[in-house]
Amino acid sequence: MWSDNETDRDFLNFTGVADTVAEIILQAGDRPVSIGVSGAWGTGKSSMIKLIRCALDRRASECDFVFVEFNAWLYQGYDDARASLLEVIATTLEREAKRRQSGLDKVQELLKRVNWLRVAKLTGGSVLALAMGLPPVGLIGEAARLGKAAMAGEVSSTDIAEIESKIGETATLATDLVKPRADASPPKEINAIRTFFEEALLEMGTKLVVLIDDLDRCLPPTTIATLEAIRLFLFLNNTAFVIAADDGMIKHAVRKHFEGIEDENLVVSYFDKLIQIPIRVPPLGTQEVRAYMMLLFVENSPSLGRAEKEAIRTKVCEQLQQTWRGVRVDRAFMQTVHADLPADLVARFDTADRLAPLMTSASQIAGNPRLIKRFLNALAIRMAISRAHGVGVDEAVLAKLMLFERCGDKDAFSALIKAINEDNEGKARFLAEWEEQALAGESLKLDAPWDSPFFREWLTVPPRLADVDLRGALYVSREHAPLITPEDRLSSEGAELLAAILEHPDMARELHERLCRLPRPQITIIMDRVLERAGQEQEWGTPPILDAALAIAEADPAQGKRLGGFLRERPPTQITASIVPKLRDQPWASDVFDGWRSSDVSSPVKRAIAQVRPTEV
Repeated sequence: MWSDNETDRDFLNFTGVADTVAEIILQAGDRPVSIGVSGAWGTGKSSMIKLIRCALDRRASECDFVFVEFNAWLYQGYDDARASLLEVIATTLEREAKRRQSGLDKVQELLKRVNWLRVAKLTGGSVLALAMGLPPVGLIGEAARLGKAAMAGEVSSTDIAEIESKIGETATLATDLVKPRADASPPKEINAIRTFFEEALLEMGTKLVVLIDDLDRCLPPTTIATLEAIRLFLFLNNTAFVIAADDGMIKHAVRKHFEGIEDENLVVSYFDKLIQIPIRVPPLGTQEVRAYMMLLFVENSPSLGRAEKEAIRTKVCEQLQQTWRGVRVDRAFMQTVHADLPADLVARFDTADRLAPLMTSASQIAGNPRLIKRFLNALAIRMAISRAHGVGVDEAVLAKLMLFERCGDKDAFSALIKAINEDNEGKARFLAEWEEQALAGESLKLDAPWDSPFFREWLTVPPRLADVDLRGALYVSREHAPLITPEDRLSSEGAELLAAILEHPDMARELHERLCRLPRPQITIIMDRVLERAGQEQEWGTPPILDAALAIAEADPAQGKRLGGFLRERPPTQITASIVPKLRDQPWASDVFDGWRSSDVSSPVKRAIAQVRPTEV
């Protein structure tokens, strides 16, 4: 499995872009610069920010940097994004000034102004109202509200203590923020912030680099508030802002902010005026997607050490820088970068070779690193299910089927599943002719829902599936495609009920009336399938599949004896006492209880039986 977090290790050949951004910041000298890193969700903007930070760290001998990393999304709903960014910048500079023993007075003055603006915002104007003799609101208003309640005799001793606390806070607030700063106003404080900020950086002899990420995850008000805070510091000497965001989402936030204004130029220019240098995260081509998948497989290999993995990653990125010459990153190349790769890892390189072209071209993935990683995680989970249940699914077959499930036409995928279910050997035989023609490069004339470029290319991806038993692959994918074999011989109604019961066994009782209307042979088939699923349970207390089996037994009493026989055959160590009350009212339960009493079930189980059937002891 792979985590969905940003990384400072380059798997996407972004180092060249990150080095370019670092060079732009370095060459700017003491001049301000703002850089926008844009790209859609999941394309690697956060990793790009990490790589830019690493590139600047490598140039620390050429320029002294102070870094601020700010994620506005983390503050959303908990704090004002504008005030949060100001405070993070000010406190970072204060920490650095103390460490450097320079610029501390300027930074502390800066922090005072930031705190003044923060308190003025959070108290809803209470400080200004107090200074001007206006009715109190915010913190002071709360104290006034409690005071009125006290005069009316409607508060407790706890409320009295709260009143005293609020009054104390109000007095402190007024003393600290109003009396010493009677001439303070937002415009004056903003100008003071800019002045002290620039003077502090000059005195410290450093360049501030602010790296802002996840701005496009925020709601429009948070996005705009953060951009307004950025604007406060923009174009001041010795500053560099690197802002990672999907420019489409930024434009959406601006439209919401200026709702009612139809001028699209305003929407476009708002963000453009903040950004001097726009840089777009490079889209991944087939070579990059293939390399990315292979590096993910390398990263997860338990047979390779950290140093070996890093050496492989470095060589892959060096090769990617030369792909414009026609060189490739494929399985053959990967086997040249390490002398003794594990066989299972080489097999996964084959998987990457096969899937990369479709991962790049399919619109549902389109080379998106996050979606690729999620696809591989889903594949890993299903392979783990396969191993746990002893199904023995071929990973290449499963990956190809999952790719169709993810990117293919939904009706076409349903038709494929239906064909597999209806075939005696679980094969999609109708694919044979199409696969033959596609691999021969012949033109395919297909009707809906098969007539798509994706499906034509999917047919060419190894392995061929027409002659493969796909029931195992469906079994491990059954949360999306319940496996119903031809032996089931069910009507459409019966097949629908079986699929519903297998997917939501705890809701089976709600299907009672529909089950009762089924012919008895079909109910028998449904019970066969439910008991087959029940055989996978390792503990028999009250698993959801038991509810399904009981619901079927209620619809057809003959199935109750079958269920009773199944339960008697469970290993005694799997039986827990909680199952006993569940079965107490079933007419066939006596035989089950008798069988358990004479077996090696635990003492709690026997005591539970004695409580529900005391006359039978």
